Amino acid sequence: MFSEHSSTLDSPVRSALAVVPSNTADLAQVTRGVYVGQTGDLALTMADGSTVTFANVQAGSLLPLRAVRIRATGTTATSILALW
Repeated sequence: MFSEHSSTLDSPVRSALAVVPSNTADLAQVTRGVYVGQTGDLALTMADGSTVTFANVQAGSLLPLRAVRIRATGTTATSILALW
């Protein structure tokens, strides 16, 4: 139904993928958002290459992040979804 609509930054996400945190493997796509299902810290590499940790991200949080990697070291949150 929406196949001919273009995706813009304010459009809903079109795809999601469960994340297995890794210190070496990039995500399949740069994210438009990250969903955290279970409370914990979220360590990631941003699209610009910087590495940051979001402390104590609450379960059910949807973070508008452009990330290329969810890092295993420092990530204690679980049930993470990459959204794009």
